[in-house]
Amino acid sequence: QVQLVESGGGLVQPGGSLRLSCAASGSIFSDNVMGWYRQAPGKQRELVARISSAGWTNYSGSVKGRFTISRDNAKNTVYLQMNSLKPEDTAVYYCNLRPVIGGTISPDDYWGQGTQVTVSS
Repeated sequence: QVQLVESGGGLVQPGGSLRLSCAASGSIFSDNVMGWYRQAPGKQRELVARISSAGWTNYSGSVKGRFTISRDNAKNTVYLQMNSLKPEDTAVYYCNLRPVIGGTISPDDYWGQGTQVTVSS
């Protein structure tokens, strides 16, 4: 089993910054993709950004240039630095981990419990 624990959410004014962290523990494949998804009220969960253990990254167009994903493989931790936050970034942010097996991203994945990010004046 894999456990993911997120931290760093909160209330911030438009234009402000927040940093989310997600620590993974348990039976973790060393080759994996960790990412952040978000779900706003009444909307579907969507990809924000993801990063592989090899370091490639993938961003949603709505956050590119404002958010930066990074990871510390030794700590099994992924970070999301969010700058220039907008009210439309308000959502519950979920951490996700997918093993990579034989060079293929597994469809089986793990989720954190979510952390609320609210951007409001």
